[in-house]
Amino acid sequence: MSHVAGDDVAHDPYTLEHFREPRLNALIVRPLVDRLYSPPDTSVIYCLLVNRVYFLREQSGLVHQSVNVARATLCELVANRVLRRFHEDNPGQPGLLLLARILVDGLDPYQGAPRDVEREGRHLQWPVQDRGGHEWKLTALELAILSESKTLISSSACRRVVDAVHHGQVVYTPLSFIDILPDHYKHRPLSLYDPQQARLLNHHRLIVPRVRAVAEVMQFLVLLVLYALTMINRYVGYGPWELLFGVYAAGWVLQEFAAIIEHGWEVHAQSLWSFLDLSFVAIYGAYVLARIYDFCVGHLRDGYGLDVLCIAAPVLLTRIAFNLMPHNIVFISLHAMMKDFTFLTFLAAWCFTGFLLALKWLIPTDRGSGDAAPSWSTVCKWLLWIWFGLDGTGIEESVRFHVILGPTLMIAFAFLGNTLFLTILVAMLTNTFSRIIADEAAEISFRRTVLTFESVKSDAIFAYPPPFNIVAIATLLPLKFLVSARRFHTINVAVIRVLNAPGLLLIGLFERRRLWARPKPRDKPSLLSWHFTGFSPHGDIQAVFKVPLPADISDKIDELDPVEEVPVLEDDVMSRLSADIPRSRLRRSRMSRRDHSMG
Repeated sequence: MSHVAGDDVAHDPYTLEHFREPRLNALIVRPLVDRLYSPPDTSVIYCLLVNRVYFLREQSGLVHQSVNVARATLCELVANRVLRRFHEDNPGQPGLLLLARILVDGLDPYQGAPRDVEREGRHLQWPVQDRGGHEWKLTALELAILSESKTLISSSACRRVVDAVHHGQVVYTPLSFIDILPDHYKHRPLSLYDPQQARLLNHHRLIVPRVRAVAEVMQFLVLLVLYALTMINRYVGYGPWELLFGVYAAGWVLQEFAAIIEHGWEVHAQSLWSFLDLSFVAIYGAYVLARIYDFCVGHLRDGYGLDVLCIAAPVLLTRIAFNLMPHNIVFISLHAMMKDFTFLTFLAAWCFTGFLLALKWLIPTDRGSGDAAPSWSTVCKWLLWIWFGLDGTGIEESVRFHVILGPTLMIAFAFLGNTLFLTILVAMLTNTFSRIIADEAAEISFRRTVLTFESVKSDAIFAYPPPFNIVAIATLLPLKFLVSARRFHTINVAVIRVLNAPGLLLIGLFERRRLWARPKPRDKPSLLSWHFTGFSPHGDIQAVFKVPLPADISDKIDELDPVEEVPVLEDDVMSRLSADIPRSRLRRSRMSRRDHSMG
C-alpha cells in the first residue's frame, strides 16, 4: 500500500472547500480520480482510506500538521469521487453487491507485499485468533469510521450499502480483533440475502443490525425493570430481585465488554451511549465490591452496596433516551461535547490540584487546640464552591492558611477557575455544537454508520442474551478445547437455535412476508392497511406519493423525460466551470451509450 496522494497535493494547508473549487478540482482532484478509477481494481478506496488514517496520525509539529490534514482531506475526497463512479457505472443489485465488496469486504494492508517486507513491517498482535486466512483484514468502512470520513460516509453510495447492511439485505462474515467465544468454522462470503431461500431458523439473522438494535433495547429494558424492582425492595435485605438484577447485569456487562473488544475502543467510542455504558460498568463494579464488603461485615440490609447502586439511576434513564432517539442531533451533540467536557475537566482538576496542596502546606503546624486546621475535604469543598461560583466561604476563610498568601491563592483560583476555565469550556462546547449543527446530515449519517457497523458481530457470545452468555462462557468455552471445530460449530449452532427459536421464527416469517416483497393489490381496504394519517387533514398529500403509477403512465413519463437517461454529475458542472467541456461531453455520451445498451 503506497501513499497514492502524497506527491500530488501541494505543500499548502488546503481544506475541503479549497479542493472543491473549480481550479483545484480540475488540476488535482479530477486527474487523480481519472488515474485511480479502474473497474477491475476495487481496492483503491481502501488504499486511499489507509493513507488518510496514516496522514491523520502523522500530524507532528506546526509545520507539517496542516499539510498532513490537507493530504488526508484529499484522500477522502478522491475516495468519495471514485466510489461515486463505481456507484454510477454499476446500477441495480449487482452494483449493490459490488459496492458492498468495496466497503465491507476485508483487505490486508500487506496484501500483495513481498514476504520479507511483510515479515519486517508487520508487528505482532496479541492475541491473533485463527480465522481461516482473515486474521489481519480490515474493511474500508471501518477505516472510514476510524478516520471520521464523514464526507465519504454521507455519500449516496455509502448510504446505500449501510442501509442494505442495516436491513440485512447484504450479509457477510464480520471481522473483529478478538472474540470471547470464537466460532469461525465457516466463513460466509459477502452476498445478497434472499429470505425465500434461507432457512426458517437462520441464526445468522441475529447479527443483522436492525434485529440487534431491537434486541439490545429489549435487553436494556429488562435491565432497567430489574434495577427499579431492586431499588424499590432495597429495605428487605438481599432479596430475589437483587439476585436477578446482579446476575442479569453481570451478563449485560459481559456483553458490553465483548462489544468493546469486538472492533476496538476507537470504533466503540464513536457510539452515542458508549460513555453511559462505561459509567454503568464502573458503578456496577463498585456495587459488587461494596456488596461483598457488606456481606463480610454482616450489613446486607443497610450496607454501602445499595447506596452505590442508587447513583446508576440517571445513567440508566439517560441511556434509554439515547436508545429511543439515536439519530437525534441533540444527543449527537451531547456525545461530542462530552469528550471536550471530560478532557477539559481532567486538565482543570490536574492543574488546580496544586492550589489544594499549596493551601494545605500553608497551614502552620503549631496551631492551638481551639483553632483546628481545615481538613482536606473542607478545602476541596471550598475550592469546588468557588469553581462553580456558588459560595465564597473559601475566600473568607483563606486567612486561616496565611494572612497574605491565603487570600492571594484563593482569589487567583477564582480568577483562573471560575472565569478563565469556565469561559474556555463554554467556548469549546459552543464551537462543537455549532460545527455539528452546520453539518447535521453528515453527522447523522456518520452515527448511523457507526451503529450499523458495530452491530454486525462475529463473536458467538452475542447470540446468547444475558444472562445465558455467562452460562455459554462457563460451558461452551471449555468444550471448544475438547472437541473438533466442526463438532463445536454444530453444538453451538444447535444451542443458539434452541435458545432463540421464538425470535428466529418471528424474524423468518416477517422477512418472508414483508421484507423486500412486492406490494400486492388489495380489492378493498382492511384493518392491516389502515394508517394513522387518516387523523390528519393533510394525510392524502403524503399518501398520494406512495401509490404506484400505472405502467402506461410510467412509459409516457419516460418518453417525455429522456434527460434521466443521461445523468448530470457534479464533475460535469465542475468541468464546465473549468473549461473542460470535451471530457465532460465524452463521459456523458459514454454513459448514454451504456444505458441504451443495457435497455
